[in-house]
Amino acid sequence: MASNTGQTLLALLTGAAIGAGIGILYAPDKGEKTRKKISKEAKKAQKRINQQAQETASTISEKARVAKLNFEQKLEDTLSSASYKADDILVAMEEKLEALRKQNAKLQKEATEAKAKTTAKKATTSA
Repeated sequence: MASNTGQTLLALLTGAAIGAGIGILYAPDKGEKTRKKISKEAKKAQKRINQQAQETASTISEKARVAKLNFEQKLEDTLSSASYKADDILVAMEEKLEALRKQNAKLQKEATEAKAKTTAKKATTSA
């Protein structure tokens, strides 16, 4: 949007400078006076163009700064959200790991008891 405004203003200034130059050329003045007028108008036009260029550069710079800040904020928010999700995943995995450890301990206990019963049964039947 700012680019269109800058281009429109630049076109307007260029048109005004060309119009002023043509008007001066057709004016009934001496050559020296005409050259001075053209020089004066050219300097004014250059000054206006430089001012517009500075304003446009300032506007673009400010918009870039704001966009950078917005990007950094969104990146920080995204990273923070990802960190919380990673923490939630880790907690869930730790809980599942603990449940698996308990189940493994129970199965090992049952296997040990079954082995002990089998050994005791063999001992009583062979005696």
